[in-house]
Amino acid sequence: MILPLTMFIKKYQSYLKNERRYSFFTTRSYLIDLNQFFNYLGFNSDNFHSIKSADVRDWIIHLKDKNLSAKTINRKISSLKSFFNFCEIELSLDNNPAQKIRSLKEEKRLPSVVSESSLKLLFESPDTFEQSFNGLRDKFIIDLLYQSGLRLSELINLEIDNFDKKNKFIKILGKRNKERIIPITDCLIKLFQSYIQERSKIQMHPDAQSYLFVTKKGKKTYPKMIYRIVNFYLSKFSSLNKTSPHVLRHAFATHLLNNGADLNVIKKILGHSSLMSTQVYTHVSSEKIKKVYSSTHPRG
Repeated sequence: MILPLTMFIKKYQSYLKNERRYSFFTTRSYLIDLNQFFNYLGFNSDNFHSIKSADVRDWIIHLKDKNLSAKTINRKISSLKSFFNFCEIELSLDNNPAQKIRSLKEEKRLPSVVSESSLKLLFESPDTFEQSFNGLRDKFIIDLLYQSGLRLSELINLEIDNFDKKNKFIKILGKRNKERIIPITDCLIKLFQSYIQERSKIQMHPDAQSYLFVTKKGKKTYPKMIYRIVNFYLSKFSSLNKTSPHVLRHAFATHLLNNGADLNVIKKILGHSSLMSTQVYTHVSSEKIKKVYSSTHPRG
C-alpha cells in the first residue's frame, strides 16, 4: 500500500516530537524545509514516490540562485535526508532520493566574540543598568548568559526551581531533553535573590508563575525581547556588528578557554554532544599566543 505524502509527514512529525524529542522550534524548522521542497517540485500524494536525486539537486541549485548561504542550504539538505531516511526505514520507502546528496562546502567563520574588557566595563559601569525591575532583570539576564553559556531557549524556559542556591548550581534541560548541571557564582546568587524579591511585587500571569524571567506585566519572556535586551546593552560597550544572545555564549566559552579551562569541561557546560562543536573556540588571538609563548618558552 502506498501512503500519501501527508501521511508520511504526519508520521515523521510524530517521530521528531516523541522519539527524537526535538523541540517545537526544531521540529517546525524541519517541516518548513520539507514543505518548501515539495512546494518547489509541485509533488503531491499521487506522485510523491517518484522523486529522484535529480529533483533534489534541482532544488539545491534553486536555493543557490536565491543566494542562500551554504550553511542554510546544508540545513535544508539535512532535513531532507532525515525525512527520507525515516521513510525508508520506518515506512519501507523503496527510493531514497536524498541518500547520495552531499552537503555543500561551507566557509568556516569564527564566532563573534565580545572582549573581556568590554564586558568588564559593561558590568562595572555604575549607570549601565537602571535601578528598577527592568534594570535588575536585564542585568541578571546578561550576567547569567555570560557566566553560564546558556542558549536562548534555555534561558527563556529556565524555571525558578532550577536554581539551587545551597549547592550553587542551576539545572538545565537542553537540546533533546538532555539535562546538565552548571555551577554558579556568589554574585549570580545575589542577583537571583534581589531579582526574585522584585519579581514578587509583580502580578504574575498564571502561565508564567514558574518561569524565572518575566516581563513587567508578569508574562513569560520571548526570543525577540531577549535579543532586544542583549543588543541594547552590548551595543553600548562593543563595536561588534552582531550582538545577539549567542555572542555571550561564545564569549563565555572563549574567555574560559583563554584563561586555561579544559575543553572537555567547556563542552559539558555548553551541552555539546560532540567535542567537534566545542573546538571552534580553540581559536585565540595573536596577542594571546604571544603572551603564552613569551611566558612559557625558555628563550621567550
